[in-house]
Amino acid sequence: MVEGISVMRILSKRRILSAEPSIMADKTQAKIMAVAKELGREIHLFPTSATPSNKSLSALTSHSGESEDFYDFTKEDYYRVLKHRKEERFLKTCKLREAEEAERRSKITKAVIRVCFPNNYTLEAKFHPSETVQSLMDLLMKVVARLDLPFYIYTTPPKKQVKEMSKDFYSLGFAPGAKVYFSYDLPNVDSSIAYI
Repeated sequence: MVEGISVMRILSKRRILSAEPSIMADKTQAKIMAVAKELGREIHLFPTSATPSNKSLSALTSHSGESEDFYDFTKEDYYRVLKHRKEERFLKTCKLREAEEAERRSKITKAVIRVCFPNNYTLEAKFHPSETVQSLMDLLMKVVARLDLPFYIYTTPPKKQVKEMSKDFYSLGFAPGAKVYFSYDLPNVDSSIAYI
């Protein structure tokens, strides 16, 4: 009888431990939804795989069904490239370049920023291109599990830490979208640290 009770306890502990990730995911999703409601932003959290599966790799490398003639450089292609090069030859005044830049900037209405965490989760949030990086850091401060640890975000390749918190997303090249990475600013990061 004693063995039966201990087996039942072990089985119930296994159920609790196996259910723990889904409970944690539910708590995390609830936290994300609360922050999204508080800030009035569109925020999504989803798992990402560290390596692509064999199916996705084979789909990327498979033949797309185009004939070999599709890849030949035609006369029309040549004239299209030539026309584009002629347009680039003319010198532009500073005012004209600024007007073109303002026109390009006005067409971009949102900046979708994806923050990749080391535990294979990605946080996606939508910002206005004129918002600063500090708004992203404020969002991360509300979402990150360990606020007592210093953290930073970086882009890659090459690995470059984002330090200009007062710059807007457009001037950093983060609009219309960007992928940044999250890291705690510690010399030896423990793999058991909770990120979100």
